[in-house]
Order: sequence, then C-alpha cells, then structure tokens
Amino acid sequence: MISALKTNLTKSLLTAIKQAGLESGLAQDAPAQLTWEYPSDQAFGDLSTTLAFGLAKALRQKPREIALQIAASATFPSDLVDRVEVAGAGYLNFFIARPFWRHLVQEILRAGSTYGRADVGGGRRVLVEFVSANPTGPLVVVSARAAAIGDAIARLLEAIGHRPYREYYVNDAGNQFRNLALAMEVRCRQRLGEDCPMPEEAYPGDYLIDLAREFLEQHGPEALLAPEPERRDRLGRFAVERILRWQRASLEAYGVTFDGWFSERALRERREPERVMEALRERGFLYEHESALWFRSTAFGDDKDRVLVKGDGDITYFLPDIAYHQDKFARGFDQVIDLWGPDHHGYIARMRAAMQALDHPPEAFRVLIVQLVRLMRGTEQVRMSKRSGQFVMMDELVEEVGRDAARFIFLTRRCDSHLDFDLELAKSASEENPVYYVQYAHTRLCSILRQAAKAQFPAPTPEDALESLDLQEEIGLIKQLALYPELVIGAAQALEPHRLTTYLHDLAAQFHGYYTRHRIISADRNLTRARLALVAALRVVMANALGLLGVSAPERM
Repeated sequence: MISALKTNLTKSLLTAIKQAGLESGLAQDAPAQLTWEYPSDQAFGDLSTTLAFGLAKALRQKPREIALQIAASATFPSDLVDRVEVAGAGYLNFFIARPFWRHLVQEILRAGSTYGRADVGGGRRVLVEFVSANPTGPLVVVSARAAAIGDAIARLLEAIGHRPYREYYVNDAGNQFRNLALAMEVRCRQRLGEDCPMPEEAYPGDYLIDLAREFLEQHGPEALLAPEPERRDRLGRFAVERILRWQRASLEAYGVTFDGWFSERALRERREPERVMEALRERGFLYEHESALWFRSTAFGDDKDRVLVKGDGDITYFLPDIAYHQDKFARGFDQVIDLWGPDHHGYIARMRAAMQALDHPPEAFRVLIVQLVRLMRGTEQVRMSKRSGQFVMMDELVEEVGRDAARFIFLTRRCDSHLDFDLELAKSASEENPVYYVQYAHTRLCSILRQAAKAQFPAPTPEDALESLDLQEEIGLIKQLALYPELVIGAAQALEPHRLTTYLHDLAAQFHGYYTRHRIISADRNLTRARLALVAALRVVMANALGLLGVSAPERM
C-alpha cells in the first residue's frame, strides 16, 4: 500500500507541476526525479520529497518558491492526504490521512501470511552457497552463524519472488581430504597399539578416535595393509561420509536444509577443472611462466596473476574452485551468492576475475564475508580451536541456548561485523535478550487475542470498523507495519537479514510501551474490536518476519 501511495502522490505532484506552469523544469524521466523519504521527526509528516530542489536549477527559482507553488496547485483525496506543508529551504512534507492507516490494518489482516511478500525477483534463479565447512570434523560456532545468515538470505530472496537454491560445497578432494585420511590412519594404528604420533598437518580431534574404532570394526586391521593410495582414499571416504552425516543432522536440527550437496571429488572426476582451463586458454587468459601455468587475473582488477598449475604439474586449489563456480552458472542460475569466512577475503578479487574472464557479468557473482564469533560466558571468553581439538560444536551451542536464540542473535549484526555471543544472555528471560524480547511481544499479542475470545469478542476480520484507532501511538504502530514490505525488499536486495531483527526489536518496543499505557480489552466494545484488529495485524507481521529469519513465533512462553 505504501508503494501504491507513493505512486499516486507522484502522479498528483506531476499534475500539480504542470498546472503551476513549472513543467519546463521536468526532465524526460520526471518520475525518477521524485524520491521519497520517511522523516525521522513526525513533526515533518509521514513522507517527504525534495522534488523542488531538483527543479530549481532549470527554473532558476528558489526551491522554497517552487515548493509553495506546487503545494498550492496540488489536490489529493482526503482519505489519502490530510495536508501538505512546505518546510525549510523547499521540502514538501506530506501528512497522510488516518483513514489510509486504518485501511492498512484491514489489508494486513486480509493478506495474512503473504503480507510483505512481493514479486520483484520475477522467478530468477539464485544459488546461495553457505557453510561449506571442510568435512574434517563437526560444525563449529562460526558455521552456525553462516548457516543462520545463508538460510535467512534464501528465505528473503524467496519472499520477494526469486527461486533460491541452497547448496553446500563438499571439499572431499585435495589437501584437506588427504590430511583427514592421514589422521584417520594414525588413529587406526594407535588403536591397534602402534607407536604412531599425529603429524602436525593432520587433524587431532578426539572424534576421529571413534571413527577409527568404527572403521576397524567394519573393515578389520587388514584394511591398513592395502597400498597407500587405495588405503588412504578408503579411510578418507569413510571419514567424510560419517562426518557429513553429522553435519547434515546438525544443520537440519538447526532448521537449515540444503537443496544440494555438491562434491568436489565428482567435479574432478568429470574433468571440469581441465575444461575450464581450456576455456580460459581459448580466451587468451593463460600463460606459462617458470614452468607454471598462470591465469591473467590482473586483466580484471586483481592485484596479481594467479597460478593454476604448479611447476610440478599439480593443480592449485583455485582451479577446481573456478570450475565449481562455472558449473553453477552452467546449471542455469542467474546469480551466484557465496558466504565465505574472513580468511577468504583476499580470494574475492581473483574469483570475480575468473568469472568475468568466463563471460559472467560482475553483478551475477556476489560474495559476503561472515566474520568470526567470540563466544562469551558473561565476561569470560570461551576458547575454541578446531585444529587443537578443543572447540565448541554447533550442536553444543544449540543444545545450550536453543535454536531460536542462536539464529536470532547471529542475525542481529551485519555478517561482516565481529560478533560477541553471550551464552548467559541468550538463555535469560530478560529484556536484554533480543530474541526473548521479540518473542515475548508475539506471545503477548496471542494472549490478548485468547483473552478476547474468552470474553466473547469475535476474532478480528478485515471488515472490522477501525475509526476508534485514533491515538498517535496507534497510528505510529500502524506506520511501522506499513514499512514492513519495503523493508523485506530492501533486506533481500542488500542481502542484509539483520535489518529484520532490528525492525522486530523496534516494533516490539513500540508495542510493549503501548500495551503498558492502554487497555486493549475494555467496556467500550467498538474501541476494543478496533484495538484487537491492530493486535492481530501486529501478530501477523511479527510472525511473518520471524519466519523469514527461521525463528519460531511462539504463542505461549
């Protein structure tokens, strides 16, 4: 409705400009000159435009003079606009009529779970790759943050009309795989009583002790007598299969389900790295230097060229990564979004260069950096290190604080900002706990509706009369609800789900304040029914927004 309102106001203003004889100041793309802002101070209205400033140069008049002429010529339906004021050097401030806001409540109740959804994506297919932790151990806390962000982004994209596809890239080949296989062999030999120290490059986690025991129980000690390539490959495959099973179960318990688990091993077996190398060679972006094969990534803004094949003939990890991203586009995705860890920040330019070299537009490939999490217990930091075998697993975090608290708190900050996660705060039933504060607002709304039903009030409907909603606080709440559809579009396009958590917290605070100052259910039945409609609309929006974050909207707490 806000979007339609802006369109109507824009048309009326353009008509007013022509009636005032000011059309010579309009460019051919006149509607584009009209941008709308939401004043932070309600004294300046509900919508504001700087249109007059854009006309001033062409008309050789002061913006305020132009704004006064437009305001004098403009006419608006009384159920849409209460009044227009000229402020400052030439701002046009619009005060929207209260019938419009009341009608918005009815529209929210009519739309229900679809309120806030849009079709600006036009069905475009978007691949979102996130988590993609090496299958060398259980998922840790930073993986939980990436999972919450990636899944929320996919939900937001779907809400505005895209077709998102969630993918997990499995590094079941290369150095990480070889180091895992080596660690598995050491654990197996240690279990058989051999004096076999753990190499520095291998993984020392205790979870491999259990995997080694399981491997020996199934295949017997004789499995270690096979030649090294076959032996290590078998050990590595066994470990990867078991660890991926753990990771999949952890993610599903966290509310994250992937549409695809893409195997690096399969990519290599299909010889995709060789194909992409030939494609780059055909385009003239490869050259040999000091016995190595280089990709001319500096042609696309990278700070230096990159090696694809080393002098000894081994490929670098960059080549299969290029092949993997080329495969994403080959599968028909219009846009590719990756979530990477902070240690991959310097990797962005070279991958972007590779995609442009393979004829993919820059805007089709986007990378978000997910910063690290510092886990706290009050003022004391909880130490974790995957390589030393001492780390906090994602399962442990979710078991301690709950799925909702973990997901919501991870989404309270931009993904490229460091995050301190306080375990004690996440478990507390207090206003300082952001997820509790928001969910409690939703349960309070549900409780009010249950109390109303017990008092024999009918359930709110879109046809309810709402003239009794006249308090500034009530109109203020409705204005917040009106912002929600634009907020969803903006958050999805910017890939910033933290905008929703901020919105929910502000909406909850506004409602809690209103609730403490005013009775919802009273002897005045008309007023009660109108306020119940507002409560129902608030409940719809809060539930819809929580759903986009993958967080539940409880009816009781």
